[in-house]
Order: sequence, then structure tokens, then C-alpha cells
Amino acid sequence: MRTTLLVSAAVLGLAAAPAFAQGMDPVTGARPGNIPGTNNSLPLGNTASNIGPSDTASPIAPHLPTPSVGDDGSPRQYLMAARQALSAHRTGEAQQALEMAETRALDRSTAPAAASMPDQNPMVRQISLALDALSRRDWAGADRIIDRAMQMAGRGAAVPGPTTM
Repeated sequence: MRTTLLVSAAVLGLAAAPAFAQGMDPVTGARPGNIPGTNNSLPLGNTASNIGPSDTASPIAPHLPTPSVGDDGSPRQYLMAARQALSAHRTGEAQQALEMAETRALDRSTAPAAASMPDQNPMVRQISLALDALSRRDWAGADRIIDRAMQMAGRGAAVPGPTTM
């Protein structure tokens, strides 16, 4: 029994060693400078990155500036924030706003059997294309695509409604 306890302790110690070597908090697992639950983490970033393989320099995506829309903003409000940030050359904020617009546009109610099927919302497709343009540093292209997505959001045709189950 004592040998089993010693072996278990040694294995657990070896498993925890990489976390200590990287400076991670042994209790929370957070990296230095990251405080869980505060929505504030390192590394901070102001430029768009880690969208696709061509613009990913690190496996750790930076914490991007939050657009001033608020937590309950609509897809259109986030698209407007993305457009404003992009016109001011704040690409990190534009990326964050686009990602939040995409999340809001993906909010939907669907039957459990259809949950794994990709969303066919054309506005979501436009937002994805805008993010792709941002990753390629095609600011003008991203701006045009955001305009198209905003038109779709303005018509309300692309905003998904509840699906009957």
C-alpha cells in the first residue's frame, strides 16, 4: 500500500511539473498575468491575428480589445463596431467585433438531430469571409464584406429564427 502511494505521488508530481515549469498557477492552471473570471488575460493584442494559418504566429491567441457594444449587442451592432474599428485601423478590435457578431448570428434554436449540421445563415458566411480578409490584411475587402453583412442584418432576412422541434 505504501509503495502504491509513493508511486502515485511521484506520477502526480511528474504530471504537474510542466505546469510549474511554465509558471502556471498550480491551483487555477492560469498563466502568469491571467486572473480567471476577470476577462483579462495575457498576451494582450491590438492587431488581428490567429484567425487562420497565414496569420498565426503563436498557438496562444492574444486577448483582443472588447468593442464598446456591450454584452447584449445585436449582430448588426457588432458589425457596425467592426466597421468603425477597421476604419480607425484597430484591427484587433475589428476582429473581436466580427467574432462577437458571428456568435450572435449563430444563436439559434434547433432540433437536437440537426444540431451538428452547419448553419446556413448567409450573414454568418459573410462574417467568416470578412474574418478571412482580415487575416490576409485585406482591409478594403474586409470593409466591403462587412457592408454586405450589415445589409443582411438590416433586412433581418439573415438573422436565424427559432426552428420548430
